[in-house]
Amino acid sequence: MRRVYLDHNASTPVHPEVLQVMLPYFSESFGNPSSIHGFGRGAKEALEASRETIAYFLGVGPDEVIFTSGGTESDNLAILGVARARERPGHIITTRIEHHAVLRTCEALEREGWAATYLPVDEHGLVDPDDVHRAIRPDTALISVMHANSEVGTIEPIGEIARVAQEAAIPLHVDGVQSFGKIPYQPREIGLSLLAFSSHKIYGPKGVGALWIRRGTRMVGIQHGGDHERRRRAGTENVAGIVGFAKAVEIRQREMKDEAVRLRSLRDRLWEAIRERIEGVKLNGHPTLRLPSTLNASFKGIESESLVLGLDLKGIGISAGSACSSGNLEPSYVLTAMGVPADLGMAAARFSLGRGTTEDEIGYVIEIFPGVVERLRALSPVASRA
Repeated sequence: MRRVYLDHNASTPVHPEVLQVMLPYFSESFGNPSSIHGFGRGAKEALEASRETIAYFLGVGPDEVIFTSGGTESDNLAILGVARARERPGHIITTRIEHHAVLRTCEALEREGWAATYLPVDEHGLVDPDDVHRAIRPDTALISVMHANSEVGTIEPIGEIARVAQEAAIPLHVDGVQSFGKIPYQPREIGLSLLAFSSHKIYGPKGVGALWIRRGTRMVGIQHGGDHERRRRAGTENVAGIVGFAKAVEIRQREMKDEAVRLRSLRDRLWEAIRERIEGVKLNGHPTLRLPSTLNASFKGIESESLVLGLDLKGIGISAGSACSSGNLEPSYVLTAMGVPADLGMAAARFSLGRGTTEDEIGYVIEIFPGVVERLRALSPVASRA
């Protein structure tokens, strides 16, 4: 059976060049980078060279890049690190559509006496920078807004939000896990204070990510242990993963621009075909301010899980939303925050394309998809009530 993978926002296949550079660090180059002998020094050199590669891509200093186990840890370190640096609880501003790595960290702070404001978004998933400005209080210690939403792909007006934060002298943390390596930007130029990003969304290995911390940002480490990563993140570094991460970033540097153009064309071809051939379809997310690889739509009368499973039987892999929320029988909290009715929220599907997606694959999906939708609507008790 033919197989087509359209869930790249969840994870990506490791690029062959990435795998190749990682292999020696599982065998002959196995040293601990904190050891002072030759084995350790070799690992340390690879670690720092990787840091420099990623820093160059971001236009920042290598000393500002801290390696972590992934986006979730990076978000936790950013938020809790700033919070723990304060003598007393304060106030944090975020949005209702953040990744759970941000939302649940803010909720944890609330249980410790912090106050949190969860800003609304419009029907496209956009945050209003004026809402950020109005939410600021004398004790606001941090603003946390994602760059691009993993479910609908909407790209937030981070530059405008950064100006609001700078005028109020409040650090701005951005979850850039979905945007990093997909669209060009440099955090220092935009005006960010902290940026979280991850490897496995850009054809690198799972289990490794990073946090950029602008020099002068007041924060502390949240793990107890050794003096690794400039005392910001204790624990022996994942050298093989970090080397692979850096190689993935290097490849993004040369491929990102052309790939974005190609994927946007494929995505738009898919959407136009869906809209023309299937009735009762609604686009979710901003029509233009969206990641070039992401398409989220609701199909009236069909439950998301049935659609995902129906396409899976045809060898097509898509998602009902964020992979971190899979198995949840409630409508997507992101779509709910955007004002999408519950029945359409329960009928949403996400197609996320990647570097391996071809014209032929999109053609196959266009050929197969209408029949799957028609069959599921015929079987669905939801459709019979619609």
